[in-house]
Amino acid sequence: MTKLNLSTQPHFYLTDGGMETFLIFDEGLDLPEFASFVLLKSKAGVAALSDYYLRYIEIAAEHEMGFLFETPTWRANPDWGARLGLSSADLDEANQAAVALMIDLKQEFETTACPMLISGCVGPRGDGYEADANINADQAESYHSPQVRALRHAGADLISGITMTNAPEAIGLVRAAQSVDCPVVISFTVETDGRLPSGQPLSEAIEQVDAESNYGPAWFMVNCAHPTHFRDRLAQEEDWTQRIGGIRANASCKSHAELDEATELDRGDANDLAQRYAELCDAFPNIRVVGGCCGTDHSHIKKIAASL
Repeated sequence: MTKLNLSTQPHFYLTDGGMETFLIFDEGLDLPEFASFVLLKSKAGVAALSDYYLRYIEIAAEHEMGFLFETPTWRANPDWGARLGLSSADLDEANQAAVALMIDLKQEFETTACPMLISGCVGPRGDGYEADANINADQAESYHSPQVRALRHAGADLISGITMTNAPEAIGLVRAAQSVDCPVVISFTVETDGRLPSGQPLSEAIEQVDAESNYGPAWFMVNCAHPTHFRDRLAQEEDWTQRIGGIRANASCKSHAELDEATELDRGDANDLAQRYAELCDAFPNIRVVGGCCGTDHSHIKKIAASL
């Protein structure tokens, strides 16, 4: 299994913020089913995505951090593709086009002081706010394998399962990545009580994935939750917390249910969020990847980078 070696790299890798919320609320773009990969179909859409990533690349370069491209493919899987009327061939093309765009940007903007990695973003089969109780690890491996293969074969350095809601699906995704010899990262989302939407504690989910995949993930992350939702669940003396290597927090303290019903974007308190990131990274030095999720944009990430 190919391993990621960041030991000689900058301590922090910056990644982007809440792509879909920014593109919808700030750029006024139409993203049906929250699918940003649809922008790859037009020159204007590709330009919008390129401009989006460039904002974050500039911040990473300014602070001499690495940059982690997360492809705009969170919804580019069979169930969500079907809602958009897309075939499996259409989805393969979209996933490959997403990686190709990241490769182009990397070739143009990577420097010695700002090394770059390309992560193929894989979202859950179901909604990112609700646990999929009808999927087991074997089903998840079969379901996610086509997207994982497309991303890896197009040149992704790693696969990231973003906003995973339950351990069995995460295990299946890890196995899918292992089958194509690709490093993989699992990012769980949690509710305001620090538990996954499935109800499982974050600690148990991480331990289960490790146990049933032979410590397959290169690291774990937490995303689509405010730090106040999970900070108290992280005890420095517990081994499982050392497996957390990244944070992509929401700007808002609201619950998933509240965010789902919101008609306006909650941008939260960017200064407070940056201070919370600094505290988390100080307490847990294995955190190497920092970015944002719903409600965050480049202004939040700029403050976070400065705080680190």
